[in-house]
This record gives sequence, structure tokens and C-alpha cells, in this order.
Amino acid sequence: MGIVVLTMKASVIEMFLAVPQISCDVRAGKITNVEFIVKCPPGCQDPRYHVYGADVYASYSSVCGAAVHSGVLDNSGGKILVRKVAGQSGYKGSYSNGVQSLSLPRWRESFVVSEGKPQKGVTYPSSLTYSSSKSPAAKAGETARADQSPPVPGTAAQPVTVTQAPGTTAIEATHTTLPKPSPSAGSTASGLRPQPAGQRSKDLGEPALWKPESVLLDAGFVPKEELSTQSLEPASQGDPSCKVDLSFLIDGSSSIGKRRFRIQKQFLTDVAQTLDIGPAGPLMGVVQYGDNPATQFNLKTHMNSQDVKAAIEKISQRGGLSNAGRAISFVTKNFFSKFNGNRGGAPNVAVVMVDGWPTDKVEEASRLARESGVNIFFITIEGASENEKQYMLEPNFANKAVCRTNGFYSLTVQNWFSLHKTVQPLVKRVCDTDRLACSKTCLNSADIGFVIDGSSSVGTSNFRTVLQFVANLSREFEISDTDTRIGAMQYTYEQRLEFGFDEYSTKSDVLNAIKRVGYWSGGTSTGAAIHYALEQLFKKSKPNKRKLMILITDGRSYDDIRIPAMLAHHKGVITYAIGVAWAAQDELDIIATHPARDHAFFVDEFDNLYKVVPKVIQNICTEFNSQPRN
Repeated sequence: MGIVVLTMKASVIEMFLAVPQISCDVRAGKITNVEFIVKCPPGCQDPRYHVYGADVYASYSSVCGAAVHSGVLDNSGGKILVRKVAGQSGYKGSYSNGVQSLSLPRWRESFVVSEGKPQKGVTYPSSLTYSSSKSPAAKAGETARADQSPPVPGTAAQPVTVTQAPGTTAIEATHTTLPKPSPSAGSTASGLRPQPAGQRSKDLGEPALWKPESVLLDAGFVPKEELSTQSLEPASQGDPSCKVDLSFLIDGSSSIGKRRFRIQKQFLTDVAQTLDIGPAGPLMGVVQYGDNPATQFNLKTHMNSQDVKAAIEKISQRGGLSNAGRAISFVTKNFFSKFNGNRGGAPNVAVVMVDGWPTDKVEEASRLARESGVNIFFITIEGASENEKQYMLEPNFANKAVCRTNGFYSLTVQNWFSLHKTVQPLVKRVCDTDRLACSKTCLNSADIGFVIDGSSSVGTSNFRTVLQFVANLSREFEISDTDTRIGAMQYTYEQRLEFGFDEYSTKSDVLNAIKRVGYWSGGTSTGAAIHYALEQLFKKSKPNKRKLMILITDGRSYDDIRIPAMLAHHKGVITYAIGVAWAAQDELDIIATHPARDHAFFVDEFDNLYKVVPKVIQNICTEFNSQPRN
């Protein structure tokens, strides 16, 4: 007797699988199956089908909306594989594939989606089980065929149909009209919606451990009235990985025209939609400029993307010239203030949008903005042609305005109809806080090590004057763990570390530490002191910090200073040499970074040291601002 073995390819088997079809508004939490394949209809990219999270989605999300957001499906629909996983402590919203997902503080069940291909050895349900608070009578026949059409709109009963897989029995295929929720049922459903961040439902308490077979927190059907109530959505706190204070300077000049002004507003709307705006993430304000600038709304006016979008829609064009330079000055002086919502700990970013070219100069205003800690971005739309450049007041204005000319801070758009393509690149850049180098100024970007001569020739009284000089210089800087840091050492024949860069993180603590430094007395080995400073102070400097050594001495060194000074220069330490009384000018010039005229200073007596403070600060800032703009 022969045996015939039949084999079928997986793709053929897949054709015979009964795949349930669901609608776009079905949430994963309504379905109690742990792993299943479903078919989504077209049109699930619609924003009314809410999605929470990215990659891993809260079960309060639309299943098909999440599939589109993840890129598994496009808006034409199709089959997907859904797998339930445990709840997350938080879900981060994002904009992807035309769907804006929202953030959620926590939820007790999650799911992931992938291509709708059966996995080998896994049996998938041909019908779905829904968790609901319906009566037993309703539960008895709640399934229906997937390929049946929904009830015709306008019928008296307007039944809610739960669609189901092909192959069900005749009884199962019956359309079931769900009872209209009673007032008590409605109140129960409303208690099942997501809670805003920082709040907890009194009825639900802390989230329980997730179990596939348990009744889910977000199970059941939410009344239509609840779905349409905006206030019931979870309140996003914003994307913490993009915590920036952002100002858009939009061109409202007469030359732009009404149509292009509308395109500009749509661009702002798209940016607001892409950014997850909130108190823990980015905040956004808008300034419109023409002849003069005016704030449309500031950083603290709106705390979520939807409100920002609504405010943008209400902006009307001002007209006039295109005075972008005046607008930048206005933003520097007025916009980024605590009163207007500036948070201090977040980078300040100003995005300047220009149609063609400005009618005033922007270089000086932008430089002052950068020195005030504002990151300037320029978006130039339909820039000047070769024939038009003769009319420009300031040629190459964008590169003169930004702190780096490598293309990171300036974007050029060929025409207004291509502006929408700039949304993602711009958002990525303004959220890349590690690369926002323009927020660093001469006063908040250095590790400064003071090398103090404590030899016998100085004396106790003069040593206190030297410490006052050190304190006066330190006061000029913004001191914190992430800004300028201060360290100090004292030397005679020997060396002593008074305090390192990582010991004090506030200005008051640094100033108190300087006061506590005691006078040592002894010889003068300046060469050994420089070598000690490199090993004990600057070896612990942060890689992204400018290294400044400020050495104060009152005499000629007993040892060689040439080799240690050359080593300091080779290691990139910018050295200032301050000489008093009997200090040797030739040694000061060797110690100081080239050119010596900018880094070596001499006073004839200790009481005149205070005169050097503004000169040193001015040179530090001049050197900082003249760095190559690569």
C-alpha cells in the first residue's frame, strides 16, 4: 500500500486561513486574544483613530492606526500580526508615516505589530474574542462575518456590529444590536479612559500585573460621546529628549503674499505636530516681523501641540518690509525672558524664516544673540538669483548669521512648495541638544584653572589681594556643572591643589572656596607648577570644554618654564600670564599663549590687579568669538 505525502507552501496555506477583519477604531484592549492576525481596512491614517506610543503601543490605541504609524501598513490597509505584551511605565509619542501618536504616562497592557504572515508552528484564531460588559444575551451572539457589510446608515436601530471571521456558524453570523449604555454604564466607561500625567483613577488604584487571561483595564466599548471629547485625551507632558525653548521668527512682509504666508503657517503647524510640545519637552512661541517685530504668542502661552496649532491658524499677516535683523534683536532682548516662559535649563533656539533676503543687516544682531546663548537657525526660501544679489543689503547673510557654516544651522529651500520637506530635518536638528554649540558663549563654556604664586615675596596681605583678583574674574562667568567650572592650585617650590573642577558647581561655593585658600610661603618654581596644573587640574577637564589657565606670579622662576609652557600649548590649554612687581616680562611672554600681547599682562603693584580683570575677560570673549566657523 503506497503512502502519498502532500506538502503545501506556507504562502498557499495562508490563503486558506480565516482572517478576521476589524475597523479602524478597534482598540487592542477590546480584544482578549493574546496573538492574532487581522485585516485592516483602508483609511486608518485618519487622526481620529488615536495611537499612543511608538514601536510598543498602549492597548488603548487603534490597532490599525498603530500599524500605519509603525510602517507595517500604509493607508491602503492590509493584514497584520498583533502580539500582546506587558504594560509600560510610559509611552512616548512621535510623528511617523503620517500618523501622530501621543504620549501616555503608563498603561497596564501593550501590543506590537508586524507583517501579517503566520509564524511556523503557531495557530491563530479564526475569530476574535472581545471583552465587554454587555449582558449574557448580547454575548451569546456577538460575532458576525468579516465579509458582511455594516448596517445601512439611517436605519432605526443603528446597531453596532462586531465583525468577525469567515467560516462562523449561521447563529454566529447574526448582527447583534448592543444595548445603549445606561447612565451607570457610561460612568463606568468614563472611568476606564487614560488618566492625565500625575493623576490616578480613584477606582483603579495602581496598575496591576498584566495577565493575558485577565479582564483588561481598557476593556469594553467606550460610548461615542466619550470618543469625541477632547478633554478626555491623556495630557502629554512633552518629549523630554527634545527639551528646548523654541522661537519661530516668521516673515510677514508684504512681498511674501497671502498664499505663501499660508504655506509658512502650514509649515509651522507641521513642525508643532511633529514636536511633542509640553512642559517636560519642547515649548514653542512665534514672533512675526515686517517693519517691526511682534510676539504672536510666547513660550508659556500654549502647553501642547494642538493648542499651538490652533494659535498659528489665527495669525494674520502684518505686511511691511522684511527686517529680520531687527526681529533677531527683539527676540534676544525680549522673547527669551523668564516672564515669557524661558526655563533657563533648556537651550534657546530661534528659527528665522526669510522670503528671498532681509531688508536690513542680520550679522551683528545674530552675533549678539549667539553671545546671549541663543542658537540661530536660518531657513531661506526662494533665495536671490545671481541677477538679484546686487539688490541685497548683506550678501551671504545666512552664513554671517549662524555660528557654523557647515549647513547644520542654515537650510535653503528652492521654492515655497518644497518647504514641507524641511520639517523633519529641522526638528531633528533643533532637538539634537548635544550639537547646539551656539548656546555656548565665552562665559559658560570653559574649565578655568588658576595657578597662584604663594612664594615668600608675595606676603600675606598681597596674597589676599591676589585671591580677590581671582574672585573678581570668577564672578564674570556662568558657573555650574554644565557651564564654566573653576579650579585652583597654589605653588612655591612645591605645589598644592586647592580645589578641582568637579568640587564646586555654584558661583557662591566657588567664591567661598577661594576665600578659604591659605597663604603658603616659600620659593618660586613656576615651571613645576605649570606641569602640576596639567596633570592635576586639566587632566580632569571635560573634552568639550575650552581649557584656560590663568597664572599669577610676582617674580622670576627658579626653574625652567619653557618646556612646561610648550607642553601646555601643545595640549590646547590657553594660558594667560599675569605678572606683578618683580615678575619677568620675558617669562610672561613664554608662558602666555601666542600672541603674547593678548595673553600676557603686567602691573607694577598688587593693588592694580583689578585693572586687569576687564582686559582678560574681553580677550577671552574676543578669542572665543573669533574661532573658525567650520
